Amino acid sequence: MSKLHDTLAQTWLNIQTSLFPWLSEELGELTDKQQELVTTLEMIRIEEFILSSYGYPGRPPEDRVAIARAFVAKMVYNMPTTRALLDRLKTDISLRRICGWERKNDISAEWTFSRAFAEFSESQLPERVHESLIKKHYKDEIVGHNSRDSTAIGAREKPLKKEKVTKEPKKRGRPKKGEIRIKEPTRLEKQAAGMDLSDMLEDLPTACDVGTKKNSKGYKTSWIGYKLHIDSADGGIPISCVLTSASLHDSQVAIPLAKISSDRITNLYDLMDSAYDNPQTHAVSRELGHIPLIDKHPRRNKELKAENKRRRIAGYQIAEKTRYKERSTVERVNARLKDEFGGRVVRVKGAEKVMCHLMFGILALTSNQLMCFLE
Repeated sequence: MSKLHDTLAQTWLNIQTSLFPWLSEELGELTDKQQELVTTLEMIRIEEFILSSYGYPGRPPEDRVAIARAFVAKMVYNMPTTRALLDRLKTDISLRRICGWERKNDISAEWTFSRAFAEFSESQLPERVHESLIKKHYKDEIVGHNSRDSTAIGAREKPLKKEKVTKEPKKRGRPKKGEIRIKEPTRLEKQAAGMDLSDMLEDLPTACDVGTKKNSKGYKTSWIGYKLHIDSADGGIPISCVLTSASLHDSQVAIPLAKISSDRITNLYDLMDSAYDNPQTHAVSRELGHIPLIDKHPRRNKELKAENKRRRIAGYQIAEKTRYKERSTVERVNARLKDEFGGRVVRVKGAEKVMCHLMFGILALTSNQLMCFLE
């Protein structure tokens, strides 16, 4: 990753030799967290994606650039609520000035933050900034492994009640001579048949509902909320994200995620767990020029289960198994998003706003991980 390293090194050099000294003269010595925030804001340049309304008729809105920078600060500092962010802005002069407010009275009111957040959600601001950030730094790079997984996102919402679907009883026995029974294609079959990406994403359910999965100890756990599906490159860099209902099976999002990621990066291997083990995902991965390394279900194949046991006893591992270990990258991304960048404290309702909240965290996480390449 020489080109990526050189680009990041140049960016860091500009920040370290120009921006930090200037800010230190203006604000005093910066703490480590303030330096992290300044680096994140300089990396993502979120102000370049916000249209200015000055000069247009009517009363101009509050400064959306400062509010957007404040939402990024909220994730960097892992603050639970917007109210906590406002309290910190009123008492922390350096943080306030980094975000763009000179005086305490200049800070927008809480309801203005709420309206601005709704605008950012509708315009998909953090999603657009993240896409630009990835394309900028990975334009000329080849990524070895693209790891795919989902993580549970708890929400403070009432889950959607699912309506009971009454299916027509199937005709018993073999079809009559000349009778053709049309089988409705599954979502995966439609996606693999060449469905448009926008149609794929629109077809995925996004309502808040109840999800269930087995934890690492084999016990079933449930939650109310959503699922965030993430593609992550080597080094723990989130490449693309899709938010769906909590009950949706992971395999239904593999093809849309693969299409989004292939537009942003060039990777060699697609790494997925056994939940994605189906012919359609394998086929699409190969169509995109990748090698799918997907864990197989041993319970479906007794011979495979026995073979895995023999290899484990002999201490023998094939090359694909060794490469598959890189999939832990995406699990660390999931953990960092929840523990350090606001993934556990979702206080907004609706898939659009939840996605906006999470993507502000993904932005901060991506910037942080990119700078780790310089260590």
